[in-house]
Amino acid sequence: METAMAYSIREMKKEEVGLALKWAETVGWNPGVNDAECFYAADPNAFLKGELEGEMIGSISAVKYGQDFGFLGLYIVRPEFRGRGYGLRLWNAGVDYLAGRNVGLDGVVAQQEKYKKSGFRLAYRNIRYEGKGVETGHRNTLYKSAPGTDEIVDLSSVSFVDVAGYDQKFFPAPRDRLLECWINQPGAHALGSLMHGRLAGYSVMRPCHNGFKIGPLFADTIHSAEALLVAVCERATGEPVFLDVSEANPAAVALAERHGMRKVFETARMYTKFEPEISLERTFGVTTFELG
Repeated sequence: METAMAYSIREMKKEEVGLALKWAETVGWNPGVNDAECFYAADPNAFLKGELEGEMIGSISAVKYGQDFGFLGLYIVRPEFRGRGYGLRLWNAGVDYLAGRNVGLDGVVAQQEKYKKSGFRLAYRNIRYEGKGVETGHRNTLYKSAPGTDEIVDLSSVSFVDVAGYDQKFFPAPRDRLLECWINQPGAHALGSLMHGRLAGYSVMRPCHNGFKIGPLFADTIHSAEALLVAVCERATGEPVFLDVSEANPAAVALAERHGMRKVFETARMYTKFEPEISLERTFGVTTFELG
């Protein structure tokens, strides 16, 4: 019989974050192939593992952003070890690490009531849409006829200071360490939309175990958002593409559906203290369900 002393909670090593993401792949979360590197860069102390007799059986991430915000994710216990209290102890350790902060998460809808008991309140739903990369020679006619003067550029041509400053309109705290890794990861396509020489939006499409995920997709106007969406999709010719959209932005939902994308999954975005003042009306794609 297992004893209480046999189970311990420790910080993950960098390579163990990759193992947690492999578990995430097996349960259908479809993480990015480079997520472990970027997640760890965000907060190296944030990744906790539940260890039984020296074997990793559970994971959780509790990332600190700035002085006041945190985000929980990657909460997984291997199926054969569920129902024994190991997950609850791991959850409590993650919550304790973020004590005093406003904490967010994207949880499966079925777990909403459990999260409410831990002090989380529903803000809105996020919906995952699936589509396909634009086939060669079939550029979207809606984009071609849309008004505007967007110039789509490689994001590397925009100073990181400008990108990070723009990003702060859409996230509750600075996240420069995550962002720098995110936009420069191998295989990713990071694009910016310039209006009269000024950054008016940006998007990143990263390779995943199945196709590509687009996120974030931030833009000042629906036209800029659409221009960026089509531009990244043209770089995923015929491959599955996924876009996580906040239901709180009807224009984002309409954009995904107008481009033939279909709903495949949803989460409950919840917070402990209050819903942060971020620009949801200009958020057309969430960065990642795991880290916010």
